[in-house]
Amino acid sequence: MPSSPLTEQFRFEGPDQLRDFLTPAFTAVQNTRFHTQTGEGDAYALFYRARVGSQPFEEVQLLRLDHEARIKEITLFGRPMPALTALMISAGSELARRQGRRGVAALMRASAAPVHTMVTFGDRRMVPLTRPAARRT
Repeated sequence: MPSSPLTEQFRFEGPDQLRDFLTPAFTAVQNTRFHTQTGEGDAYALFYRARVGSQPFEEVQLLRLDHEARIKEITLFGRPMPALTALMISAGSELARRQGRRGVAALMRASAAPVHTMVTFGDRRMVPLTRPAARRT
């Protein structure tokens, strides 16, 4: 059973729940370009670059296969943080909307937007100040 890539609060049970999540997630993730595949036996990793809105995004999908070579477990690893918060806003609110929870969808957007703004500001303005070659003023 896959865990949500953005929270440890729930796991997906069965292909219907996973499809319900992946549809809005892969709608939000655009211009996907797979660049690396590695693995053997029952474990493979797929690497790709994409965009979530205006944010560049990179993800690794760790796939574990069953004895019939079907995916039995997916673990997702994504970066950078601004893309993850953009994905949380887009996919999370769309998932709630598809469940008929329009209020939860609006609350998801409203509560995640300040986090996204802070993370994006920190990534663009503050993090560059900490790189090893940054000048101290």
